[in-house]
Amino acid sequence: MYFIAGLGNPGLKYKNTRHNAGFQALDVLAKRHGIKLKATKFDAHAGQGMIGGEKVMLIRPTTFMNNSGYAVDGILHYYNAELSRLIVMYDDIDIPFGTLRIREKGSAGTHNGMRSIISYTGSGDFPRIRIGIGKPQGDLIGHVLGKFEKEKREQAQELFARAADACESILTEGVAKAQAKFNC
Repeated sequence: MYFIAGLGNPGLKYKNTRHNAGFQALDVLAKRHGIKLKATKFDAHAGQGMIGGEKVMLIRPTTFMNNSGYAVDGILHYYNAELSRLIVMYDDIDIPFGTLRIREKGSAGTHNGMRSIISYTGSGDFPRIRIGIGKPQGDLIGHVLGKFEKEKREQAQELFARAADACESILTEGVAKAQAKFNC
C-alpha cells in the first residue's frame, strides 16, 4: 500500500491558503477516486482506496503544519510501512507559482512540515511533489498563510489537479517517468 500525505493547516482560517496546497491536491485525488477521509487516532483524516491499480491511503494531518510528521509517522508505524511507500505533496515558495517539482528523496529545504516528517521518520528517503506557490514580494508568513489572488485562483486549481496527476503518475509509472512528465 502507498501512503499519500497532503500537507496544510487545519481549520477554516487556513482553508484555501497557499500553505494548504498539499491539502487541496489531496482533495482532488480523494474526489477523483471516491476516497472518503475520516478522523483517525493518529491526528489525521485518512481514507483507503485504489488509484491506478495500487492500494492507497490518503492522509491529511490535523496537526498544524510544523507537526505534520506526528500523524504521518504514526500511520506509517501502525501499518509497518516502508518509507519508500510514502508520497508527500506540499507547497513550496522556492519554485515559481504554477510549477511542480517531483523528487525521489531529499532534504526538507525551507519547509517546516517536511522538516517535521523527516524528523519523525528519521529520513528524507521518500518521494515528494513540491507545488510551486512562488516567492513572496514581502512578508513570508503573510504570503504562505494568504489566499491566492482572485486572478490566480483558477490557475491554482489547475495546479492542484496537475499535482494529483503527478501523484497518479508516480503510482502507475514510477518516479523517474513522473519527473520527466511534470518537472518543468
